[in-house]
Amino acid sequence: MFLIKIIFVAVSMLLVGDFLSTFFYHVPEHVFGKFHTIVHHGKNRSFIHYAVLSRNPLVILDGFLGALPYFIFVPWAWQVSPTGTIIALVLGKLHVIWRHVSILDWQTPKGIALCCGWFFIVTPERHWQHHQNSQMAFGDIFTFYHPPAIAWRRFLITVKKKYQKTLNISKA
Repeated sequence: MFLIKIIFVAVSMLLVGDFLSTFFYHVPEHVFGKFHTIVHHGKNRSFIHYAVLSRNPLVILDGFLGALPYFIFVPWAWQVSPTGTIIALVLGKLHVIWRHVSILDWQTPKGIALCCGWFFIVTPERHWQHHQNSQMAFGDIFTFYHPPAIAWRRFLITVKKKYQKTLNISKA
C-alpha cells in the first residue's frame, strides 16, 4: 500500500501539473501573450541556457509560472505521500532539464525513446519540434496533451479574434 501511494501521488502530480500548465499557462501564453514566446522561443536562443541555466529574471518568472501548477497540489499530495510528492517534483525538474538537451545535438537512445513512446513521455527531440514550430508539440511532459491543446489553441484564437474585432468596432 505504501508503494502504491507513492506511485499514485507522483503520477497524479505530473499528470495534473502538466495538464494545468499546458492548458492554463502554456497554450494561452502562446495565443494571448508574448512573454513566454519571447523568453523561450526567441530566434537564435540557446534553449539549454534560457530554460535551465539563465539567471535572467524573466526566464525565471516564465519557469515559475510554468511550474506553479505542479506546486499547487503539494499540500494535498504531501498528506498522502511526502515521498511521492518529492519524487514528482524531482522527476518534473529532471524532465525540464532533459527535454532541453536537444540544443546539444542530443539523440535519445532507441530503448529509452521506445519506453517514452509507450508512456507518452516527451523526448528532447519532440520538445525541440515545439521550439522550431511553437504551434505544435504541446505538452511539456506528456505527448497525449497535444491533440486537445491544439483544439484549445484554436478555440482561444477564435476568442482572441472576436475580442480584437469587438475592440476595433468600439474604437470606430
